[in-house]
Amino acid sequence: MAKVVLKNLEKIYSGRTKVLHGIDLEIEDGEFMVFVGPSGCAKSTTLRMVAGLEEISSGEIYIGDKLVNKLKPKDRGIAMVFQNYALYPHMNTYENMAFALKMAKLPKDEIDRRVKDAAEKLEITSLLNRKPKEMSGGQRQRVALGRAIVRKPQVFLFDEPLSNLDAKLRVSMRLKISQLHKELNANKEKATMIYVTHDQVEAMTMGDRICVMNEGKIMQVDTPLNIYNHPRNKFVASFIGSPSMNFISGKLVKERKKIYFEFNRDNFIDLTQFEEKISNYINKEVIFGIRPEKVYLTDENNGFEGRVNIVENMGSEAFVYFNLGEIELKLKIENLNKIDTKYDSKIFINFNIDGLALFDKITENNILY
Repeated sequence: MAKVVLKNLEKIYSGRTKVLHGIDLEIEDGEFMVFVGPSGCAKSTTLRMVAGLEEISSGEIYIGDKLVNKLKPKDRGIAMVFQNYALYPHMNTYENMAFALKMAKLPKDEIDRRVKDAAEKLEITSLLNRKPKEMSGGQRQRVALGRAIVRKPQVFLFDEPLSNLDAKLRVSMRLKISQLHKELNANKEKATMIYVTHDQVEAMTMGDRICVMNEGKIMQVDTPLNIYNHPRNKFVASFIGSPSMNFISGKLVKERKKIYFEFNRDNFIDLTQFEEKISNYINKEVIFGIRPEKVYLTDENNGFEGRVNIVENMGSEAFVYFNLGEIELKLKIENLNKIDTKYDSKIFINFNIDGLALFDKITENNILY
C-alpha cells in the first residue's frame, strides 16, 4: 500500500470556475481517510483527480513516492468502488471479479486463488455463479468491493458506495468495509482507503481521520472525536453531529473580574475559566455553540426557562426541541419521564460548558480551538 499526498491541488472548469482551492493533504500508508461535506463541495472531484478520472488544473498528487499527475488510471495502482457498482451485466460474479486480472494476464491459478479468497472475506462465495441482475443491491456492492480487493491496489477509492442502499444495508456494508480495512492491516497487507460520503454518520464511524470539505476547501482534518468535540469552525460544528450543535448569538462582557456570555439581554453564563483564550473578545459579539447532550435539565433556581416544542423519541434516547425566548435549541435525554413532553410545557435547562465551542462572529472560527 502507499501514502497519498496532495499538494496545492486545484480544479478549474472552463478556465473560470474554480471548484477546488489549492488543498494540501497527507494520507498515511494504511490509513482510512473519509472525505465528507455537502453536495458540491468538490469531495468527489478530489477523489476522481486521485484516480486519474478528472484532469488536474494545478498542483501535484503523489501515490507512494511517485508523482502520478500524468499517469493513466490503470498505472496509478488504485482500485475504485463506485456508487452504481459498475458491474458487467453479462458476466457472473466470478467473471466480474476476475476481469481486470485476466487483462493483466495473470496465471489462471493465481486469478482463481485471488477471486476465491476475496469472495470468502466478503461472504459471497455462494454468489460466484450469479449475474448482477440476480443479486440485491448489497450483494452487488460486495461484488464491486471484491473486484477491487483482488487487484491488490496501493490505494482503494470509494465514491459514495452506499448511497443506493437502504438504511439497514448501509449499516451492514459500513461494518463490512471497516472490518475489511482492519483485517487487511492486521494481515500486513496495509490498506490505504479514501472514502467519499455526504453522510456524517458514515464519516464518524468509519474513518481513522476525517477531512471535512466545503466549497472546494478543507475545513478541518482530524480524528472523528476531535472533529466532534473540537470543531475548528462553525461550519464543521454544524455539519458534524446529528442533531447538529446548538448556536446562540450574544456578547462577552466582564464584570468584577469575571467574564460572562450575555444573551437574550439579561441571561448570563460564566465563562471565566476560558479567560486566557477569550479576553480579546470582551464587549464583542460571539456565537456560543453547545452539543445537545451538553444541555441538561435542572430546576427553576439553577436554570433558564424554556418551552417544549417537539419531542423526537428514538427509543433508548430522545431529543427535545425547545425555545429559550426566541432561540430554538435542542437537548438529548435518556429518560422522558423527567419532563412534561406536551407542546409549550415549561422546562428549565442549563449548559455543561466543558463541551463549549465559541465562534468569532465574523470569521466563524472557534476561539477555543
